[in-house]
Amino acid sequence: MAAIDTGTQDLLADLDSGVLTLTLNRPEARNAMSGAMTAALADQLAKAELDPEVKVVVVTGAGKGFCAGGDVKGMDESNQGGGGASIDAAIHRQRVNQRATAGRLFKMPKPTLAALPGPAAGAGLSLALACDMRIMASSAILTTAFARVGFSGDYGGTYFLTQLVGSAKARELYYLSERVSAEEALRLGLANWVVAPEALAAKAREIALRLAGGPTVAYRYMKENLNRAMSGEVDDCLDLEATHHVHCGQTTDHKEAARAFVEKREPVFIGR
Repeated sequence: MAAIDTGTQDLLADLDSGVLTLTLNRPEARNAMSGAMTAALADQLAKAELDPEVKVVVVTGAGKGFCAGGDVKGMDESNQGGGGASIDAAIHRQRVNQRATAGRLFKMPKPTLAALPGPAAGAGLSLALACDMRIMASSAILTTAFARVGFSGDYGGTYFLTQLVGSAKARELYYLSERVSAEEALRLGLANWVVAPEALAAKAREIALRLAGGPTVAYRYMKENLNRAMSGEVDDCLDLEATHHVHCGQTTDHKEAARAFVEKREPVFIGR
């Protein structure tokens, strides 16, 4: 395992066997997002997208929480102080931050996995929903939380939640800010797996290593196909699938998998 210097203790990172684990590390604040954390997360995700050694990205939280979203205490202090950037500059900065974090988790051509040891709220929920899949400890909960602090929502949560559970349920969860248990999240399709808290790290590693050992070229195009399918027209999706499917048929990984099938053994993928 190789630890990575992120430039801040608010975000820990390590790379092991193709799995980049990014740990939101402000347990005393339920891993609420600080400026340093957000900047470091954006930086690590940008590097991971282009690093051939990174096959899969896992985002998790230190301690008993995943991420409480924005630092409301910090917001209150800022509100009391007044001043700060103009509204136009603040909007631009927010847009940049969102695209560099939630946007990149959703769009990068590599599998992304969120492992939730505890609550994911507000923007923290949005970050978890931006990932391809989610594993929750049975004690974890989800909540949009925005209505409780007078916000409309950020980091793509309205898009991701609507895509996962439909518009009516997403509106309910945003308007009322109800807490969603891990079992309910599983039923709604917001979680892919729910495990005992002590089994979370092992389950996340199991899934991550399985993905890291998979056909990375095929995963790249699967993810693009699936993302386009969320809002694309059917003929566009069909055409994109055809292009990507034929391309994958020319890869070494496909040829190895076909040979392994004939020889009744597991394929060994090399990402080409």
